Amino acid sequence: MNRLYFNVIAVLSVLMLSSAAGADDLPAGDLSLLHELSAQVPNNLEELVLKSSSFESVEGFASYYARRFEGRRTTSGHRYNPEKMTAAHQSLPLGTVVRVTNPVSKQEVHVTINDRCASKSFHFIDLSRAAAKKIGLWGKGRIKVVITPLLEDKLKEPV
Repeated sequence: MNRLYFNVIAVLSVLMLSSAAGADDLPAGDLSLLHELSAQVPNNLEELVLKSSSFESVEGFASYYARRFEGRRTTSGHRYNPEKMTAAHQSLPLGTVVRVTNPVSKQEVHVTINDRCASKSFHFIDLSRAAAKKIGLWGKGRIKVVITPLLEDKLKEPV
């Protein structure tokens, strides 16, 4: 962590010097150092961000929306449609695509978080009817699942 901090400070210092004095005024050794440090920093920062991310697979429980919520507005502003692959979660950012896996049957579904559910002391996700049917939850009330946010996927409108 300290090495990364000092690398960033060194890059910023060299960049400020080069913009103030002009890149042509710097000795050739300083420019090679700048290129070396700037090449290392993004990789180290990416690793740090990935390691510190709270988006990890967690075991939790899943249930599904009751029929009475059909057509009501969700927290994101969209109306709840039981045929879309959507879900409610207490803390994941709205628009995050999440893989929900039934560990017993190995069935999985990708849903978009577009609503909030009540805060619980355990991980919990509320699925749409279509998503609940796809992983074998429909008619069971609640099952244990694995919730995995997919960082590279982020949708604005639920599918």
